[in-house]
Amino acid sequence: MKKLLVILLALSIATLMYNEVFAEKNTFFDSVKFIQYLDENTALEEVRNGNLDVYYYRISSDRLENLQSREGLQVFDSTGGSYSILVNPAESEKFNPFSNRDIRFALNYLMDRKLIVNELMGGYGSPIISYYSPSDPEYLTIIKQLESFNFKYNPTLANEIITNVLEENGAEKIDGKWQISSMPIEITIFIRSDDPVRKSIGEILSVELEKIGFTVKKDFGDLNKAFVVVYGSNPSDLKWSLYTEGWARSAFVRYDSVGLGQMYSPWFSNMPGFNDLSYWNYENDKLDSLTQKIYTGDFESSEKRSELIQEAVIEGVNESVRVFLASKVDQYVANEKVSGIVNDFGAGVPSRFTPINAKSSSDEFVIGVKQIYQGAWNPVMGLTDSYSRHIWGIISDPGTFKHPFTGETIPVRAEWRVETAGPNDKLDIPFESKIWNPVLQQWANVKVDSQAISKIIFDFEFSNWHNGQKMDMNDILHSLYFTIEWGTQTDENDRTFDTEFTPRAAQSIQTIKGVNVIDEDTIEIYVDYWHFDEGEIAEWALLWSSMPWEIYAAMEEAVMDGKASFSRSGATSKNVNWLSLIIPNDANTIKSYLQEFKNTNHIPNALKDYRDTVYFENRYDYSIKWIENNNHAVISNGPFYLESYSPESRTITVREFKDESYPFKIGKWEQFENAKFPKIKKVDIKNTLQKSAELNVDIKAENSDSILYFLTNSNGEMISSKTIELDDESITITIPSETTKDFGMGANNIKIFAISNSVLKPDFYESSFIVTEKGERLPSSIPSDKVFVENESNVWFWIIPVVIFLSIIFLKKRYQAKP
Repeated sequence: MKKLLVILLALSIATLMYNEVFAEKNTFFDSVKFIQYLDENTALEEVRNGNLDVYYYRISSDRLENLQSREGLQVFDSTGGSYSILVNPAESEKFNPFSNRDIRFALNYLMDRKLIVNELMGGYGSPIISYYSPSDPEYLTIIKQLESFNFKYNPTLANEIITNVLEENGAEKIDGKWQISSMPIEITIFIRSDDPVRKSIGEILSVELEKIGFTVKKDFGDLNKAFVVVYGSNPSDLKWSLYTEGWARSAFVRYDSVGLGQMYSPWFSNMPGFNDLSYWNYENDKLDSLTQKIYTGDFESSEKRSELIQEAVIEGVNESVRVFLASKVDQYVANEKVSGIVNDFGAGVPSRFTPINAKSSSDEFVIGVKQIYQGAWNPVMGLTDSYSRHIWGIISDPGTFKHPFTGETIPVRAEWRVETAGPNDKLDIPFESKIWNPVLQQWANVKVDSQAISKIIFDFEFSNWHNGQKMDMNDILHSLYFTIEWGTQTDENDRTFDTEFTPRAAQSIQTIKGVNVIDEDTIEIYVDYWHFDEGEIAEWALLWSSMPWEIYAAMEEAVMDGKASFSRSGATSKNVNWLSLIIPNDANTIKSYLQEFKNTNHIPNALKDYRDTVYFENRYDYSIKWIENNNHAVISNGPFYLESYSPESRTITVREFKDESYPFKIGKWEQFENAKFPKIKKVDIKNTLQKSAELNVDIKAENSDSILYFLTNSNGEMISSKTIELDDESITITIPSETTKDFGMGANNIKIFAISNSVLKPDFYESSFIVTEKGERLPSSIPSDKVFVENESNVWFWIIPVVIFLSIIFLKKRYQAKP
């Protein structure tokens, strides 16, 4: 008997161990904790000693310059961010020099971009003059336009331009200071003091402007203060003149339809005035037209799209309301014992995939952040700062996302099939398809003989919301209702209007022609939108909801009743809260509306066709209980849910959503851990060459689909460039004598790039060689045998032409039928 008990006990233990080891989980960690560390040096040491697993902010390069300083760490180089100066162009009763375009343009000569990159950023970046940097896929499209500006640090020229304009406006310089109407011309620079680089940029700009003769006032603060002073004030009040901006990206984007609108165009509500009707607003019809066409796919070919981008960039740079200075290569650190980090080409280490895919021996993943809470948490016009986006990215699953290394659209919760007649023809829309009518406040059938350019069939991967209720097609239809309702201003008294959201939504709803629900998780969507990449069509047409419809309905009522605003500018102008579902007070406001909905058996207009009263009661009940239990109203569908926000300890904790309905188990995104980067293994090239002699270059590369090379002569002129497809790891490039005769005497240059179609980060090799006249004796100081130079690990971001050729070649091969 005793022996039998021992056997049974052993079997029980084995069973428990088996279940523990092999039980399916949705994430490797039970929880993720975000902790604020303002000081990067302290955070660095906390990562080194294991108190932090990773730090979601860049570490200064001088702290990581040798092996000893990297002990206990993994160091990742990430691209995607940039620095700019936002300029206030408002006309005001008080003289504003930056209301003049020429003075704004002169700032391009006043800022030493090379100094910013080399000294302030330790060389980790590159000077830029537009939104796009050399690491952006769109850069090739605009390189000729950017080169035509030929901006260089030239304070003398800047002073000359500014002086001419000021004197034309009646200003005079007295004792080295500009005055107008006997008053000094004062400039207020809002400087981000929580970022050392931006603080230094602001200080340098202040000195340059003081040298010219302006009276400069410096106002220091963080993003919270900037939301009030810069983004939340009437530009004509001149509370600020210049602002040191910094930008981060949440994803790597192959075809950017948003960036130019966001950075240059008034319609996107991100330019001074922010479309608040009570404020002075920057206007530019040309930029609006160009960027709206890019945004809505209003082009007939890839060439036409390129022309629109080129025109928009030229106009944006000429206007200089937002002056770009430098793109960043940020160095992130993680503890050496952590694995599975995904270094997205856009977001970097703070990719949404990192906390989902990372692994360590602990049950909790601890992330240090620069700021724990800035702005507001709402899915309409909140979550606008990078700090909140980092957390939101693992709380909420999107329908689609961008591949971290190619920038192409990939499915997450929505698979798709595209049928398009674009760009010139159209498809018939079935009469049973519907569209929301904001005037009649009901769904209506499309008109007879309605047509659209594209049809997309989506199959959704639904699961339970964090509150336990199942996602369904009502969430999808309500999201379309919300976009159309808030994207349409029926009259000046329309309460479903937001100064920032409405102009953006208005652009997308113009293209939505009808929807047809096929079954409980499948829908047809008809849009007047075309792109040469079908993934872009799918992304444009996608209907998705990041929160349950009842939360949107409650938010909507709160905003219409004047208790809160979806947007920052709306909150400031109406003197109400910028709605934040993470704050207990706002969460309780949402709860009170949900309780009212329940008590009155309320059914939103958008869901009137659905008559199951038990369904609505359950929806309200579960969300009410969630808010009561968690003290916040952040309910979504991702692998983690928001457990707590503690302002006192400056922490936010999210916990694994242990729900069987969640579709993705651990390891889903492991493919993004170790991207197979192209690598140049060896280059054989002679150090010297006689003029007009044939030049042979032997190259060995791995994980590469093609080789791109550039040859320049001793004057820096391009002699030859070519892309060669690879069938093997080794290739010999032969440069004929007809080409080498154009080399100059002395040092000539070759640049070689190994390119992968699946990972848009080429490897780079550069070398010089000496060209001599025929019969001339070779310099004895230079060996004539083969030379191989090891690749530089951090130089890839210098490349200007690489992404261009990569993009063109890859797309021509893949989309030959779609010009």
